[in-house]
Amino acid sequence: MRFLLIITGVFLSAAVCFSLEPHCCPCQSEPILSRTEDAKHRGLLYELQEYWKGLSLYNANPNGRFDRTMEAAVLNFQKSRNLKPSGVIDHETWRAIGNVGGVNPAGKLPTGRLEVLVELNSLTLTVLINRRPFRSFPVAVGKSETPSPVGSWKIKNKGYWTKGESKWLGLSVPFGIYGIHGTNQPWSIGKRASNGCIRMYNHHLETLYQWLKEGTPVYIDGDPFGDRRTLKRGLTGSDVYYLQIRLKQLGCYAEKPNGVFDYWTEKAVKMCQQDLGLPMTGEITAKEYYRLRLYPTD
Repeated sequence: MRFLLIITGVFLSAAVCFSLEPHCCPCQSEPILSRTEDAKHRGLLYELQEYWKGLSLYNANPNGRFDRTMEAAVLNFQKSRNLKPSGVIDHETWRAIGNVGGVNPAGKLPTGRLEVLVELNSLTLTVLINRRPFRSFPVAVGKSETPSPVGSWKIKNKGYWTKGESKWLGLSVPFGIYGIHGTNQPWSIGKRASNGCIRMYNHHLETLYQWLKEGTPVYIDGDPFGDRRTLKRGLTGSDVYYLQIRLKQLGCYAEKPNGVFDYWTEKAVKMCQQDLGLPMTGEITAKEYYRLRLYPTD
């Protein structure tokens, strides 16, 4: 299956995006956890306990609570990593958790045209050399409510994600701040778990960081319209971006696509609705998805 609107020009370079700083990424660093932890972090604790149980670092049934058993597990982990045995999961401890799994040397990268393909359905990131797969990595991608940006982008900047904890490869997405970065929650890899960024194991990210330069193409493959939400003024995202491309193809939209459903997008939608004999609501609902052919087809 393919999208009718994905024709020549859909993989547009987004080099025109505005300047964004990596530290503004919506993905948050992990909270400091201790015996006085807030109940809102119990989900995170439960995931950590499950992960540690699989590594024989936590020997009780996961319960999402920072009790004496969890504190003892934290102390043992800190001692095994030569960290200060505080029993508190601080930033240093989170970094150590994120680095469980060892070092992965980058190795020599073959010469040729370098590109990156992220496939949202298979949760993989593949490095391409001259359009041929060279190496693949498992990744975590955006949740359904915070999807990763489908489209053709470039590495816009390189640096650190938050407080120097992880490298950052910023993407030239014009409607938000997205990038490729590491994680101190390695159990999230292989899941739809992020706020839209592409997460990698920290040691895999270190490898990728050495290989990629600013300007390297990054293709994120998936359905840009996701759950077919109602599109209206004020929204942003890949679905809005590709809607604007479709409206441009139909001659209703004269601006440069930017993924922001603004006044000009609303005006273009109303123009297309008028041409199609639909109520001029300025919004994209099921009727408009069908009439504008914003759906998979054989």
